[in-house]
Amino acid sequence: MSKLSSTAMVLAAGLGMRMRPLTLTKPKPLLEVGGRTMLDLVLDRLLAHGIRRAVVNAYYLADQIEAHLASRHDIDIIISREQELLDTGGGIKNALAHFDGQPFFALNADLPWMDGVEPSLDRMAAFWDSERMDALLLLMKTGKARGFESTGDFTLDPDGRARRKDVAPPRPYVMLSAQILKPDLFAAPTTHVFSNNLIWNQAESQGRLYGIEHHGTCYHVGTPEDWTSANALLASGKGWAVP
Repeated sequence: MSKLSSTAMVLAAGLGMRMRPLTLTKPKPLLEVGGRTMLDLVLDRLLAHGIRRAVVNAYYLADQIEAHLASRHDIDIIISREQELLDTGGGIKNALAHFDGQPFFALNADLPWMDGVEPSLDRMAAFWDSERMDALLLLMKTGKARGFESTGDFTLDPDGRARRKDVAPPRPYVMLSAQILKPDLFAAPTTHVFSNNLIWNQAESQGRLYGIEHHGTCYHVGTPEDWTSANALLASGKGWAVP
């Protein structure tokens, strides 16, 4: 296991357009799943892994994000306020100074998952190898992931390399909400607004994009209907496992 930064990135700046009308007055990361906000679920997961500091970016209804985080005293929070929406890659690049030049975890604040026997963040940290990897993605088999389209995002080679270039859909794995990234990846983009897709493409072109399969369950809460279904399954005790 290579050394990782003790600070993680949490992406919470998105507009949540597909979640309207729920997000007209509340940012998506503050919607509750299983009685807890999706943002808190991410921070809880980081704490369980031993991370005690997180950078949280905020743009849409940022005052609500910041006010909510002020109540968390168990983790050191740095708010990265964006004056314009920088997208996923730009939002991370804007916060790079906080990771001390070390590879770091970056998690989305709007895609909850449940772990299997061993927490996925622990498995990712154990698998990470800076000599071989520039990026490591948490992936899940498309047929087991709730709330995702069936086209999939990546294929996964036996050695752990993740690929999508020249791989026609449907692809067997979807990207969940966690990744480990090297800061060096963010030197190439010349614009300050860009998607993480640019970073992943760059790593894949060098043969340094890797993935690890999630062994638990997940629910991509992309629409109000997804949000209702995710909570109903938890309340019923059935959970998110695909039959």
